[in-house]
Amino acid sequence: MDAEKIENLKENLTEIITEDEFDKLKEGSIVYCGYETSGPFHIGTMTTALNLLKFMAAGFKVKILLADVHTKLNRKGDAQFIEEMVNYWKKCFIALGLKDADFVCGSDFQFKEDYMKDVLRLGLEITVDRARRSMQEVARDLENARVSQMIYPLMQIADMKALDVDVAYGGLEQRKIHMLAREILPAIYKNIVFVHSPLIVSLLGPGSKMSSSKPETMIKIDEEPEAIKKKISSAYCPISNEDNPVLQICKFIIFSKKNKFAVKRPEKFGENIEFDNYGELEDAFINKKLHPADLKNATAEHLTEILNPVREEIKI
Repeated sequence: MDAEKIENLKENLTEIITEDEFDKLKEGSIVYCGYETSGPFHIGTMTTALNLLKFMAAGFKVKILLADVHTKLNRKGDAQFIEEMVNYWKKCFIALGLKDADFVCGSDFQFKEDYMKDVLRLGLEITVDRARRSMQEVARDLENARVSQMIYPLMQIADMKALDVDVAYGGLEQRKIHMLAREILPAIYKNIVFVHSPLIVSLLGPGSKMSSSKPETMIKIDEEPEAIKKKISSAYCPISNEDNPVLQICKFIIFSKKNKFAVKRPEKFGENIEFDNYGELEDAFINKKLHPADLKNATAEHLTEILNPVREEIKI
């Protein structure tokens, strides 16, 4: 493994369970991330794609699970919609640079006999209450949960064996399922490493994450420039690094793609300024050396520049 690229990968991760196990992995180890194909591909999801690119650069083999069966089990759409979304999501990942990843559809293997035997075996290992708790950050309408949503985490854990993975990666909303997997996966497979990264909060502010089903909370990766500017300009942006979606976009997206962050502003407001890293940008903003309006304008400009070629490739 490339040590420098491993450290670069770790910068935007929240936790590694466990880091000692992670550091012992060999080049060619398999990392996977699964995605419900249930709506627009937004920049919150883009952060995980950018980290998968870092995994790849560090020497990992990347598998992307387009979880069409999970999407159906979680009541996120009918068969035709989900199939259309599978094709769209794959196109989005490729547009973001992941053309060399191994794309797998859940329906390609999740109805096979051996797989279903593993799901049933895992069902003997946990209670219904524990399965339900593991879905708290993932399930739609958990108060009126269907049995299908209790099968969901069992299948997600069985996926890890079926895909022969060494690392399961996801946003923090996956943590409860991953911790369940940490306990019961050895009943059918080896112990693996679990890696999590932060979620970008809703553009409306704390209390929720970006959501495909709520357009006002997120920015699509194929959003038009004027829409990006409008959404960023109205985004929640306190003089703080806590739950600030604008700063999070800068940290997890812009500085993952660019080495510098230029801010254009009139001479009477301090002239143009350039930041060489995220820490400098955050410090200037927190210490009121950079006005929220200037931060928002620059963020919209840089994000648009990053997304322009992505949008054009998705259109093809």
